[in-house]
Amino acid sequence: MGDLEIRAAVADDVPAIVAMLADDPLGAQRESPEDLAPYLSALERLSADPNQRLVVAVREGRVVGTLQLTIVPGLSRRGATRSIVEGVRIHADERGSGLGTELIEWAIEVSRGQGCQLVQLTSDKTRADAHRFYERLGFTASHTGFKLQL
Repeated sequence: MGDLEIRAAVADDVPAIVAMLADDPLGAQRESPEDLAPYLSALERLSADPNQRLVVAVREGRVVGTLQLTIVPGLSRRGATRSIVEGVRIHADERGSGLGTELIEWAIEVSRGQGCQLVQLTSDKTRADAHRFYERLGFTASHTGFKLQL
């Protein structure tokens, strides 16, 4: 399979990241791969924030996965710092290869290194395969999430 590198995303990675975000029924409805300007602007904001990490997994020079890790200091849970994992995507050619596990384990280790006491994530209710994946990695579906579209 070749060696895997997990590194910070750069502007040249944005087309591949957006293509992965758009490569499913939910993403196809909400992503716009034909206009990368808002994604490039978002990458600039993320790159400037020390609590944000947008990373890509690269194998043989090709972007094959991505996720965003956010470190959130807080007062609850006795002043616990937590991390939030968002936007996990694996290229269709790599699904089932163990890459998703490697990316999530990377996020957990970085979170530990940042002093986080909790790693949390959300997954759309329709993504049953993703739910099973996260449960296999030790995550529990302990909360109900809510969103307000603005």
